[in-house]
Amino acid sequence: MELTYKFGRGNWRNIKEGNEREWLIGNGIGGYAAHTIIGGGFTSFHSYLIAAINPPVERYSVFTRTQEQIIVDGREYDLTSQQYVNYAKNGQEYLQRFVFDSVPQYIYQVEDINIKKTIAMEYGHNTVVVCYEVTNGSREAKLNLVPLFNFRPAGATTERNELKFTRELSGNVLKLTPEAKKDITISFFISDGIYKDRALRPTSMATPNYLIEENHYYEFDNRNGSLGLDNHYTPYDIEIDLEPNERKLFYIKCTVEELDDKNGFEIVETYKNRAMELMKQSGYSNNFALNLVKAADHFIVDRRSTGLKTILAGFPWFTDWGRDTMIAFEGLTLCTKRFEEAREILESFARYVKNGLVPNVFPDKGSEPQYNTVDASLWYIHAVYQYLQYTGTKEDYSFVEEKLYDKMEEIIQAYSKGTDFSIGMDSDGLIRAGSGLDQVTWMDVRVGDFVVTPRHGKPVEINALWYNALCIMRDLAKRYNKNNSFYKELAIKVKDSFNKKFWNEEQECLYDVVDELDDKIRPNQIWAVSLPFTMLDREKEKKIVNKVYAELYSTYGLRSLSFKDPEFKKQYIGKLFKRDCAYHMGTTWAYPIGAFISAYCKVNDYSAEAVMKAKEMCEVFEDHMNDGCINGIAEIFDGEFSATSRGCFSQAWSVGEVLRAYTVDVLPYCQ
Repeated sequence: MELTYKFGRGNWRNIKEGNEREWLIGNGIGGYAAHTIIGGGFTSFHSYLIAAINPPVERYSVFTRTQEQIIVDGREYDLTSQQYVNYAKNGQEYLQRFVFDSVPQYIYQVEDINIKKTIAMEYGHNTVVVCYEVTNGSREAKLNLVPLFNFRPAGATTERNELKFTRELSGNVLKLTPEAKKDITISFFISDGIYKDRALRPTSMATPNYLIEENHYYEFDNRNGSLGLDNHYTPYDIEIDLEPNERKLFYIKCTVEELDDKNGFEIVETYKNRAMELMKQSGYSNNFALNLVKAADHFIVDRRSTGLKTILAGFPWFTDWGRDTMIAFEGLTLCTKRFEEAREILESFARYVKNGLVPNVFPDKGSEPQYNTVDASLWYIHAVYQYLQYTGTKEDYSFVEEKLYDKMEEIIQAYSKGTDFSIGMDSDGLIRAGSGLDQVTWMDVRVGDFVVTPRHGKPVEINALWYNALCIMRDLAKRYNKNNSFYKELAIKVKDSFNKKFWNEEQECLYDVVDELDDKIRPNQIWAVSLPFTMLDREKEKKIVNKVYAELYSTYGLRSLSFKDPEFKKQYIGKLFKRDCAYHMGTTWAYPIGAFISAYCKVNDYSAEAVMKAKEMCEVFEDHMNDGCINGIAEIFDGEFSATSRGCFSQAWSVGEVLRAYTVDVLPYCQ
């Protein structure tokens, strides 16, 4: 696998083919740029600048993209690739190649004119640059650029009458103020060319509205149940003259911050160099691992409200979720040797522990976090433990003792005595959780009053995590010269109860939920094998791994329900209700593959054969990283044929868990 992704015309024989692959780059504060490899919008989340107004949230699309036309000897070539309501522009016919090397580059050929277009974000800023390298042929030519603007929440669409801006043009700087939010200024800079007011174009009843690019059609949105129609503001053309045989370099810059004089090409190089430094820091030489390191970076972002780092659950729409953060934590921060960011993330979430609960999600607009999760707190204790396994210095143990340990104790006490959302310990030492409409495990879909996967009672992965947390606290308490008898004695009790209640003799695996008995075959049981501290004998662990492999493994992850179950849903597609009913009822999830690989290697004693099989299970994701979102791993796939990615097109715990399994359970045993 190369570090650079390269695509040619065979990947876009038509516009629909080309739209099935997309790219994304982040800016470290929650904003991002994303589009397809042929340059057209396929979803309302595609834009060159999605700005995080209140990092890392309140994400707004402000600069959709540029469109390019080449005019030579009166012949006009439109490089735009875009589906509209009743037609399409097929500019991909002039696209020679698309290259992704930390940043995207489009290479066009029109007659004897070559155009290279590179897009990059300025890290730490809501700023994007588009850099052009144009090599003209033997005749005079003209390049016409059309920038498309908007101001709407990412994922929304805009009606024509909503595209209202005040504009100010001074030299090579255009400033736009959206009527909907007058405290925002969109600044747009060109290093070359002349602005041409599109309002001055001659019009008639038959000509289009040149100030608005109308009726963009987003097929992805439409197939998921929305109309998928959008409009954009196009106040100016930018005309650039090209002399015969001239090579011209120029760039445009768009920001919602103060416009500075940083050169666009330097911003591109800085962005690429930063990615190289992160790869170097990780210490890996394997290209698949290095690409995952690059992918991991986009999820680690600043949170303004804490002044510390956090992890976004996924692009393009998720914010920072406690559960997702803690599951992705080891892969994204520890396996990449980003220990300072790891400390910040742990401290950030510790500040918001309430009644022993780690926030499930930080909301977009300054309201209180939501705490409706039973597993985030237990995953948090696990994350702290893993941090110490990777670092392990006296200073690190002191950091945990001073900043985090009290919160970890609070979690255990709250769970043992009972806390919100019906979370609490029963007389058998096991944890129950959820009731009524509360959905507190990761299988948490609720549509109105309809709970798709209730899982009320004692879920298997929660009690595996509970035992793991008790063992961690037992060892940490001893380390800090504290009385650890409570943790030690309770762990023994939990182990005994777990073995008595969760083993399903008939199926030779674990029940998914006990007390409110659920014997559906789901992936949740795999964590009872993969966690550092587990409760079952090796024979039972092997049987669990075999059962999961036989009924749940599906190339790009684990199915959320056995394909043999009569309630199994084959596809995740259609309107929201239909998708929600399939979300945890058969849909393949990428992230549990990490736990499965760890468990598989463990029960097979990391034999050469097992490690080679695990290597194959990891490296099959190389194929996916050339599809869907380039250099990303999607949230989910269909249950029956896990080929087309669904849901978030790049997910933190998908990337994190594949990276963790590959670098922890595979690579060290292949050398």
